[in-house]
Amino acid sequence: MMRTWFVCAGLLAAVTGLAQTPVSEPPQPEPPVAAAPAPAAPRAWNSLSPQQQQVLQSHQGEWNNLPPERQQALAKGSQRWLSMTPPQRSTAQQRFSQWRAMPPEQRQLLRQRWQQYRSLPPERQQQVRESFNRFRQMPPERRMQLRQQWRQMTPEQRHHAVQSTHGAPPPRHVPR
Repeated sequence: MMRTWFVCAGLLAAVTGLAQTPVSEPPQPEPPVAAAPAPAAPRAWNSLSPQQQQVLQSHQGEWNNLPPERQQALAKGSQRWLSMTPPQRSTAQQRFSQWRAMPPEQRQLLRQRWQQYRSLPPERQQQVRESFNRFRQMPPERRMQLRQQWRQMTPEQRHHAVQSTHGAPPPRHVPR
């Protein structure tokens, strides 16, 4: 049970942004420098499908003035939107509304944590997803209790809790 708690606590710190102090990771070696990708070419409005044009109609007047990278991102996003089911679209709209309502600092913190997650090896990402799913399946009272315990831990205790989920056996007692 303690191991599950540590996994959930680490997940909360790394992914959901509930921890106030991010857990420091050991420095990672710099990836090799790759050739810069070719700049995106401007995309004509008429090259979009009629469905994409409908989704992006609010951008039609400014389309030719948008940077090519923004045009590509919008085109890709519209295609993703069109491939969603109605329930997926509803969920996406709710999450986008939540995102817009966040203060810029919180959005930046979540972007950083997303990048940290994406930089993890695939097997570690899988562990995080599994831990998060176990956490979500807990009763709300237990989740609230674990969040409160996490908030009361020092950064060192949090770091130790997260490190213990990487293969070391869980400690018998976590001091408060």
